[in-house]
Amino acid sequence: MRRPTIMDIARAAGVSKGAVSYALNGRPGVSEATRERILSIASDLGWAPSNPARALAPGGRVGAIGMVVDRPARSLGIEPFFMQLVSGVETELAAVGIDLMLQVADNVDSEIAVYRRWAAERRVDGVVIVDLRVEDPRPEAMGVLPLPAVVLGGPEGTGGLPCLYTDDAASVREVVHYLAALGHRRIVRVAGPEDFVHTRDRSAAFQQAARRAGLDEARTVHADYSGEDGGRTTRRLLADAEPPTALVYDNDLMALAGLGVASEMGVDVPSQLSIVAWDDSALCRLVRPSLTAISRDVVAHGRRVAQMLNGVLSGERVANEETPLGELRPRGSTGPLLP
Repeated sequence: MRRPTIMDIARAAGVSKGAVSYALNGRPGVSEATRERILSIASDLGWAPSNPARALAPGGRVGAIGMVVDRPARSLGIEPFFMQLVSGVETELAAVGIDLMLQVADNVDSEIAVYRRWAAERRVDGVVIVDLRVEDPRPEAMGVLPLPAVVLGGPEGTGGLPCLYTDDAASVREVVHYLAALGHRRIVRVAGPEDFVHTRDRSAAFQQAARRAGLDEARTVHADYSGEDGGRTTRRLLADAEPPTALVYDNDLMALAGLGVASEMGVDVPSQLSIVAWDDSALCRLVRPSLTAISRDVVAHGRRVAQMLNGVLSGERVANEETPLGELRPRGSTGPLLP
């Protein structure tokens, strides 16, 4: 069906295009009765302003923000973290009439190319950058684009962009101390990609906490956040001559896959193997045994980062902000190491 135009409204109202423009834009030039009649007809016809045209006006905004995600496409649709994050962002944006444009990229270069295209075509007003990387080129690239941005991550390496960040190190230390208190000595952390800043920070905190607890055999291995890779990694670890007695996963999806592999290999959870997940989505409470996890309000993070970006777009001075610490929620997947 053809999109209704200002001319269609003018014909239906029996007025000029100029009068319709005055009415729709709240400008003087028409009587209040005529304005109300034009607005009523526009509503009946299903008219809505053109975002590109609105963006061309002085100080105009498209009414959309963008987010590009570089994660395995096969797992993104079921990855609880991003499902909750997008839910929070959408909830906040819907309340103020702003759309979210979400796109998947294969790598950082492709992601930057998307930002350049969005800026050139005025597709979005600003972007939320996720998965901050070590020596990340994106903040510098955003510095030369007319595209405001807020980073979910940091606070280091953001290139001066405002950011919403979490002290993951504190949660990692709590997990290590908890597992050590249960008698576990061979603890392995199944982490995300090495080039993510939050992976680096968690890894450093993990090794530091392990040293302080005297856990000489504690180590970190890397996977790609997908259930498939998490399962393969778990299978290799449990097949070792001296397998770990505790596994700490960097997301819920890998932890769920690890729980399934343990059952497949006849390893009892938690008497022979304790498992800790990260993010604590509803999936952690639906499986048996339920998964011990670091709980974070990811939906609230999504809402807050959207609020911060909207503040930037409104000309406000937006400062870096730290989220509340994650909370360890012990459940059935962890317990004392039995002989």
